[in-house]
Amino acid sequence: MNTSDRSTPATRHAVVTGASSGIGRAIVERLLADGWCVTGLCRSQTGSTNDLLKIVSVDVTDFEALGRVCDKLGSVDALVHAAGFMRTAPLGELSCEDGAAMWRLHVGSAMFLADRLIARIPNGGRIVLVGSRTANGAATRSQYAATKSALIGLARSWAAELAPRGITVNVVAPGATDTPFLRDPGRAATPPKVPPIGRFISPEEVAALASFLLSEGAGSITGQQIVMCGGASL
Repeated sequence: MNTSDRSTPATRHAVVTGASSGIGRAIVERLLADGWCVTGLCRSQTGSTNDLLKIVSVDVTDFEALGRVCDKLGSVDALVHAAGFMRTAPLGELSCEDGAAMWRLHVGSAMFLADRLIARIPNGGRIVLVGSRTANGAATRSQYAATKSALIGLARSWAAELAPRGITVNVVAPGATDTPFLRDPGRAATPPKVPPIGRFISPEEVAALASFLLSEGAGSITGQQIVMCGGASL
């Protein structure tokens, strides 16, 4: 397996969606601390940029606009798809609009980005998709769970295709994480439960796992969903 094309630590370039808040923002901050150059994709310009960070304002579900952004990115050593949202409803009250919007963001954007950028990812590159423990299924969250479980199929399929190039593809699947997303009014009818560790997962913990999966030390981990649930699965 040839991984010699992977960039040196000083020039590694990661593209991160959902960079303005929550898990996406925590991943951006962690990668910057690790010395990565980061292009953050989000719907609004937020925070300051510098030599290592560029924020691009784009709706990642607008594939025409996203394509134009992708064409200007240059070489990409890692793609992290962290953008997401949740809408909940019991069977009998499902919203086709909500389901389609979650699918387009969680799955459609992941497919578009990976497909558009794969020619720019060198041997030894990395793809990390932020999934959810809910992918296993949860009452009133069927549409959300369907989108997150689809990421597992994508990751395993891409991992099989890309293994000869040393490119790994994995899903990080946190349980309830302490972000603004946790307090989204759209999920008010199904409040999250505190896991056995006595607190919610922190965005920094998710970012730390993503950072590891993007590192040289994780080169043999691919096609996996790694669940961070604080003991909720026990």
